[in-house]
Amino acid sequence: MSQIEIITFSAPYQQQVIDLIVGIQSGEFGVDITAEDQPDLKDIPNYYQTECGNFWIALDGTQVVGTISLLDIGNKQVALRKMFVADKYRGKPLNIAQNLVNSATTWSQSHSITDIFLGTVPAYHAAHRFYEKNGFKRIQPESLPANFPIMQVDKYFYWLVCKQ
Repeated sequence: MSQIEIITFSAPYQQQVIDLIVGIQSGEFGVDITAEDQPDLKDIPNYYQTECGNFWIALDGTQVVGTISLLDIGNKQVALRKMFVADKYRGKPLNIAQNLVNSATTWSQSHSITDIFLGTVPAYHAAHRFYEKNGFKRIQPESLPANFPIMQVDKYFYWLVCKQ
């Protein structure tokens, strides 16, 4: 493993992003979802990289080993989406997930975002602990903003108030 770099997504990495995300969702966690179920992955610039949204990747050399995105949902609020790190890159000493979340929260602060919301599936136990460690509070679905895009597989929801 070389030095891990967090960069803004660009088109040459699209297929690697799709392969990483779908591989973790279906292969590792058994979530019944395909790339075809996620058309946003085939149009990242127009879906995520607009207004106050963005999409980042973690690279080990030229290999995508992690992803995170913020989807602008209006009202200075964003939805954190597509937070994934390849199995062998999780945890310490690399701290890729933490660096990805730090990139997203720093972006949010610099773009005057007030709230970050996210949805996740019950099977992602380590993710739940990670989000809570980073200040996210679990909320009920009815507490989400009306414009939050609920994915069919998401059953747990979290909210972070951004510090300005």
